[in-house]
Amino acid sequence: MELLLVEDDAMLGQAVEIGLSERQFLVQRVRTGAAAISELNRTHYDAIVLDLGLPDLDGTRVLASLRKKGMTLPVLVLTARDQSTEIVKQLDNGADDYMIKPFDMNELAARLRALVRRQRGYASPELKVGDIVLDDANHTVVVEGQAVNLSRREFELLKALMIAPERVHSRDKLEQVVFQNETQVESNALEVHVHNLRKKLGHKEWIQTIRGIGYRLQCK
Repeated sequence: MELLLVEDDAMLGQAVEIGLSERQFLVQRVRTGAAAISELNRTHYDAIVLDLGLPDLDGTRVLASLRKKGMTLPVLVLTARDQSTEIVKQLDNGADDYMIKPFDMNELAARLRALVRRQRGYASPELKVGDIVLDDANHTVVVEGQAVNLSRREFELLKALMIAPERVHSRDKLEQVVFQNETQVESNALEVHVHNLRKKLGHKEWIQTIRGIGYRLQCK
């Protein structure tokens, strides 16, 4: 799940970035409103965590700008402004959720997962594709009625494939999901995890290799 974090406070921004990365988010952090708008114009994100008190553009203007452009990705406002009038204002201006600092990291992650689920058209933390059932909240996978034990990396790989079944997922994107910010990754590491996942699912043909591009999940 790719996330844009817009926070000008260096210490807090780093803490949020680390906390969300540990919870399987791919986080890109910027410190100004202008940088946020630039990022959104050239890169796809699944959601935004937006501070309001930015040094150049107020977060309210950033939110208005992206909604004016027709961008529908979820926006969670994360701010110290705790007045009810401010909360109402931001929600009416296009924010999807609002959290007040200080906050609980687990709650922030859960709210973001819920926002992205609804954006993608499913309300439950369970993903179902053919005979595979993945429960993101409880970190469990059931295949043809039998529980399957997956490693963290295998779980994230399967989830990425299940979120958009039958779509071809590029090797680069899957590596970002599986390995996140790791810098020393073997060139064939993704292929090893795909091989292991196929073996555990019990159906090699469910994960198809699209030569030169990536992989696709296709199971009925």
